[in-house]
Amino acid sequence: MVLAAATSVGVGVPLALQARRSASLAQRLELVTSLLQQVPLIDGHNDFPWNLRNFVHNEVEDFDFAADLRQVAPWNSSRWSHTDLPRLRRGMVGAQFWAAYVPCESQWMDAVPMSVEQIDVVRRLVEKYPQYLSLATSVQEIEESHSRGRIASLLGVEGGHSLGARLAVLRTFYQSGVRYLTLTHTCDTPWATSASTETEEQNAGKGLNDFGRAVVLEMNRLGMIVDLSHTSRQTTLDALEVSRAPVIFSHSSARALCNTTRNVPDDVLRLVASRGGLVMVNFYSEFIGCGPNATLVNVIEHLNYIREVAGIDHVGLGAGYDGINWTPEGLEDVSKYPYLFAELLSDSTWTEEDLKKLAGQNFLRVFRSVEEVSRELSSRQATPREDRIDPRQLLYTSAARCSWELSEALSRQQQLQLPQPEGEPGEQGEL
Repeated sequence: MVLAAATSVGVGVPLALQARRSASLAQRLELVTSLLQQVPLIDGHNDFPWNLRNFVHNEVEDFDFAADLRQVAPWNSSRWSHTDLPRLRRGMVGAQFWAAYVPCESQWMDAVPMSVEQIDVVRRLVEKYPQYLSLATSVQEIEESHSRGRIASLLGVEGGHSLGARLAVLRTFYQSGVRYLTLTHTCDTPWATSASTETEEQNAGKGLNDFGRAVVLEMNRLGMIVDLSHTSRQTTLDALEVSRAPVIFSHSSARALCNTTRNVPDDVLRLVASRGGLVMVNFYSEFIGCGPNATLVNVIEHLNYIREVAGIDHVGLGAGYDGINWTPEGLEDVSKYPYLFAELLSDSTWTEEDLKKLAGQNFLRVFRSVEEVSRELSSRQATPREDRIDPRQLLYTSAARCSWELSEALSRQQQLQLPQPEGEPGEQGEL
């Protein structure tokens, strides 16, 4: 049979795709295997392989890692798990962004060291399984990893509260291998508002302040991708205006199909496309099916919708596995990715080139543009930014009880307002 023969050699795949609508599921899965051997399947967001004890299904070997994870992420280490090494391999995942996430409640307390611990665990995980995983910090390293049959592991930090409002922390994260920052999570920072708070009247119209704009520009200089999932509408618009490089939504879907602030409205889809960016569709049932029950078909509806509004060059995949409790039927974990592509193969409106773009080419293009902007700024001798937030702006935040700089600033202000003691000029203050 021509179709079966075509799947054994890459050159025959385009011809085989002409007959794919009548192909069996097994035949379409063979075509998917061929396609994903050519292009890495890149998942833009996996919260973490929380069940590290079973990451390679070897409880004895991984026991210490499981204990470490309970220490660095006690809020999440006993939850569901959609990810482990066997399932990543069955799912033909070529590159995975691991998101270092710490709760918003840690802001102004220990968010920074907790984030560092999560980054450390991911790096150690990669070092532990070099035969399967490789750390990637560039487009070139993703492509090299894929050519060697390894899963490229990339780092993202989910939530600007992990910076502690310090650009030095941002730079340190970059040096540790972090290649995207989600500007907010479910809480505001002193420099950006979140989608979770934008309905509050006091936050209407608020987005990035001057320091927030500095964060975006410093990310451009470094070569770090700006991620707008979780951000408020105004933060999104401000970041799109400020950023000199394309941006992404690492795990968001279409708001027109499911009306939640975590999804992307049509006008923003068009703006992202006009600036060369990317929306990576999330698989959380609430964002896909508007409730706890969703299916693979619902995911395809969002992919088709974003393709229609923004264009095929601006849609990708960012499932959010291990950070979501309700997954679509047919896409229960990372091993199911080939079934998504097999279903798309039965739709004649999806060409082979379209599927390659969805799998990873779109993300590689965005990442390559981010790297090019960084190199251009470096050629212009752009220097690290030194912007800081005036600590007095933190007076009515939770930082008020734990910021040394704020207490010092208030103390100096109080001293300036005190009446001067009586006496001869020059006497006061002398020892």
